[in-house]
This record gives sequence, C-alpha cells and structure tokens, in this order.
Amino acid sequence: MTERTEDLKSKFSKVYANLPLGLRGDIVVVLDKDGPITWNAAYIEVYNDTSKGNEILSKLAEMEII
Repeated sequence: MTERTEDLKSKFSKVYANLPLGLRGDIVVVLDKDGPITWNAAYIEVYNDTSKGNEILSKLAEMEII
C-alpha cells in the first residue's frame, strides 16, 4: 500500500468517525461499474483494502470530501 493510499485511508477514517450514524447509510460516491456506494459500504471496502476501496478513496479525494 502506498503512502498516498494510507494518507487517504486516514482522512477517510476521520471523516467517517465524525459522521452521525444516520448519515452512514447515505450515498457518498457513484462508481462507474458499481453504481452508488454508501458510507457504510465504502468503509467495508476501504478497510478490507480492496481495489474498489482504492477507487473509492481516489474519487473521494478528487471530490475533496477527504
């Protein structure tokens, strides 16, 4: 895992931890192949270090959410 990915993962963790529980089921990003992704689904992908998780981190950084 690259340093940039670890940095994005850390930023994601901070944002996710501060989200109200009611918002974690809301859509945060839409991936081309997979469609809408909720905060909870993003969390699972990111913390299991999947390729989809890396794509989610990149999109969130691009949108300046993290």
